[in-house]
Amino acid sequence: MSHVDLPLPVVRRSSEEVDVVALERDLLDRVDGEVRFDTGTRAAYSTDGSNYRQVPIGVVIPRTVEAAEEAVAVCREYGAPLLSRGGGTSLAGECCNTAVVLDWSKYCNQLLSVDADNRRCVVEPGIVLDDLNRQLAAYGLQYGPRPATHPNCTLGGMIGNNSCGSTAQAYGKVVDNLHRLEVLTYDGTRMWVGRTDDAALQRRMSGEGREAELYRGMAALRDRYAGLVRERFPDIPRRVSGYNLDSLLPEQGFDVAGLLTGSESTLVTVLRAELELVPVRPHTALVVLGYRDICEAADHVPAVLEHAPAALEGVDHQLIHFQQEKHLNPEALRILPGGRAYLFVQFAGDTREEVEGRAKALIQAKPDDVDHTWYDDPEHVRDLWQVRESGLGATAHVPGQPDTWEGWEDAAVPVGRLGDYLRDLKRLYEEFDYGSPSVYGHFGHGCVHTRIPFDLESEEGVARMRAFVEQAADLVVSYGGSLSGEHGDGQSRGELLERMFGPELIEAFERLKGLFDPGNRMNPGKVVLPYRLDEKLRLGADYLPWEPKTVFSFPHDDGKFSRAAARCVGVGKCRSLEGGLMCPSYRATREEEHSTRGRARLLFEMVRNDSPVDASWRSPEVRDALDLCLACKGCKTDCPVNVDMATYKAEFLHHHYKGRLRPLAHYSMGWLPAVARVAALAPRTVNALASAPWVARVTKVLGGIAPERDVPLFAEQRFTDWWRRRGGPHGDGHRGEVVLWPDTFTDHFHPAIGKAAVEVLEAAGFRVKVPDAAVCCALTWISTGQLGIAKRVLSHTIDVLREDLRRGTPVVGLEPSCTAVFRADAAELLPKDPDVDRLRNQTRTLAELLVERADDWEPPAVDARAVVQRHCHQYAVMGFDADRKILERAGVHADVLDEGCCGLAGNFGFEKGHYEVSMACAEAGLLPAVRKADEATLILADGFSCRTQVEQAGTGRTPLHLAEVLAAALRGRDAEPERPGPSGRRSLLPLAAAGAATTALAAALVHAWRSGRLQRTGLRHR
Repeated sequence: MSHVDLPLPVVRRSSEEVDVVALERDLLDRVDGEVRFDTGTRAAYSTDGSNYRQVPIGVVIPRTVEAAEEAVAVCREYGAPLLSRGGGTSLAGECCNTAVVLDWSKYCNQLLSVDADNRRCVVEPGIVLDDLNRQLAAYGLQYGPRPATHPNCTLGGMIGNNSCGSTAQAYGKVVDNLHRLEVLTYDGTRMWVGRTDDAALQRRMSGEGREAELYRGMAALRDRYAGLVRERFPDIPRRVSGYNLDSLLPEQGFDVAGLLTGSESTLVTVLRAELELVPVRPHTALVVLGYRDICEAADHVPAVLEHAPAALEGVDHQLIHFQQEKHLNPEALRILPGGRAYLFVQFAGDTREEVEGRAKALIQAKPDDVDHTWYDDPEHVRDLWQVRESGLGATAHVPGQPDTWEGWEDAAVPVGRLGDYLRDLKRLYEEFDYGSPSVYGHFGHGCVHTRIPFDLESEEGVARMRAFVEQAADLVVSYGGSLSGEHGDGQSRGELLERMFGPELIEAFERLKGLFDPGNRMNPGKVVLPYRLDEKLRLGADYLPWEPKTVFSFPHDDGKFSRAAARCVGVGKCRSLEGGLMCPSYRATREEEHSTRGRARLLFEMVRNDSPVDASWRSPEVRDALDLCLACKGCKTDCPVNVDMATYKAEFLHHHYKGRLRPLAHYSMGWLPAVARVAALAPRTVNALASAPWVARVTKVLGGIAPERDVPLFAEQRFTDWWRRRGGPHGDGHRGEVVLWPDTFTDHFHPAIGKAAVEVLEAAGFRVKVPDAAVCCALTWISTGQLGIAKRVLSHTIDVLREDLRRGTPVVGLEPSCTAVFRADAAELLPKDPDVDRLRNQTRTLAELLVERADDWEPPAVDARAVVQRHCHQYAVMGFDADRKILERAGVHADVLDEGCCGLAGNFGFEKGHYEVSMACAEAGLLPAVRKADEATLILADGFSCRTQVEQAGTGRTPLHLAEVLAAALRGRDAEPERPGPSGRRSLLPLAAAGAATTALAAALVHAWRSGRLQRTGLRHR
């Protein structure tokens, strides 16, 4: 071909006004999917995992691939820019743009076919990697590349980024594991592409259509630039930067799918992919080697590679220290070998003997001064890998350290020069006064990850960041490396590509872009003709966030709500579909706005200047996003940077409804402790009223309660009434005194649990004390955002407990949500109060007290199997280790579910409009596990919400509390739940009268409590 046959380079287009109103109208009319141009959705998609922010024009969530094709057609008619998005975790800015965003993850997420014989499968772009591999497991196959975001990254995103992960050591990048792609150009050309032999290439180049034009153009680019590609593309396994022009070389089989992989939605839209699969290796062994420093560890990588590991990762002492500071992976950190830097070396094989032999060979060959440990059991291997996979979260928002950022987190160099590169990189850190950021990564491929304490909020800081990145890029190029080793170029590195490839190859990239997208409508400003690396920043020198006054103290964010709102780093773990707790509403809806990340984005936009979201607590967009937050606190633990959305929601609701009417549920359930005390005057009457259909209907309407729910029944005798009539404590109390906390749920609904706890504690040698006065942890007021009342209630509780707290008396909580208030929320609502700190430090669950203070006490033998649902707040705040120990000591073979939230979550599942999501959460794991359990298997759930959800779901099972199981065993009986039953029939007239009286008394109590006259209502326990 002559030079004139070369495609013309793409040119930068001036910003063109898109008729957004007409565009939205036609998308709604023609696309089978969800079309969202509202402010909240646009704000939620305004950034990814990077330092950049661009508010999209709108978001389209297609139900089918064909619907996506129609969306592209509509965008083409209006000249609207277009961006495909997978998990939205990109770290270089490639997943945010002022464009129409196609989100594939909600509907287009299917495994379409599996060809087990040829080890291939066809998928839609929205399928999540872990979900795909779960489905492939039945065939003994898996997809090889496995990024650290494997629980939530989509295959479409992996293709767009040319992702890798630790397993790329064995299987290569995505480009090495693709057979074909079905793609769509902006102009509407749809085709399957892959490797193309000479005959097929000639056929596809012939003709007059657009497809033939594309193939002729690609052939011309190959012929013109082949020599430069061979000369200037780094010969390293992790060259991810730039377009994959090397895939067009004859030795690569003119692989068009390979060419388009890693193009970051700038050339085509991927509709389907045919993947090449690998067998699941049934046996693994992990060797961890300890070195004096990370550079020495890097020097040893070539020697380790001689043993052909399946994965080879490096971790420095800073990453370990940060995890210790944040209490991440404590068990795994304890079994690391000696040293201040580590290589994680994994072997995989078909037999245990094979992997053990290779592991031992490496250990025998290592230098004598290198310590080691190794494991081949899945549990230890999984735990140790968490140390490496926690890298991003562990290095972000470290207590006492400046915030760290992406921007230079992904370079790769030749493996033989890795140690020297790290030494030069550390010198560059020092030159720019960035201290000693942690470095870690895929050392077997020379790929280094890091987060650097850039100042992104001042002109000087941004300029210094730019100067550092430019010098770092030159350093990598001098080593023959790649600016990106797996995260892509996007905006972070697009501007720097000429330093790596030279102007001629940049021209080749521009010509390729011009061939596929001559109008520059596909993800413009990324990779080719890029935005500057220091513009369109999430923060930037003009970042002046709103700093509202708050009720919570936000001690981990310097007391600033703006810092809490900016805490999310976009890694997207809250979008995982299995395991852990976070985020139940996302799992039920597959909606970005209903993930922890989506809500955090909206809160960030709320406090950010120059945002489409109103900068005030009255924001309807934030209110709507928070509506389906279950306040489960799962993100407080599962989120790598400990976003605490339950606290943010409570703070927001407090201000949002300040001075105006609240939702009805905030009164009926937010004031539940007060209502329960009134109901205790005539519990049989209240229960009979609640059981009368017409009364129940009216009650639910007036209380904002879901009509599908049953109103829980009140106990005829409260636990505290039983305690007083019992006459106080029994037993010798040789282990000392404890305060048993009479939470509202135990006291008024399930008092048998309190009685059982007294029996267990006294049998274990404790002297039990129950507060004389009416007390409450204020949980229901906190969860409904009535924080002023919550503070008054908590202050009263501290007054009641003050003498016990100052004596060091432990406080034992039975209801996990109430216990969690004392362990977490109270200190943030009432900071700088030493008695609140004492309450936090002295509060224990029943199991924690027995493990810590009665370790020699042997619980009675239960000898049973149990399905155990951990309460979300216990999972997030207290943990479950002590319960595991007690259950094990009692001979309970516990299947502790890892299936997420029960879905009821306090008031959430009772509120009108939440029933469907509530049940979807329960059906995701809890309820199927309960139904599967046989009658002899115990169902354990310490949380009132968890028990109620199971009871009201028609399972025929009534869950038990740990205290009930242990107390029954003390009596030599099988555990049987004792719960309130429906009252007998009564005439409606007395019931109505009693109901009116109860309502009036409740209203009076609410007024008294609002007026601060809690202690003068006459309803205190005597």
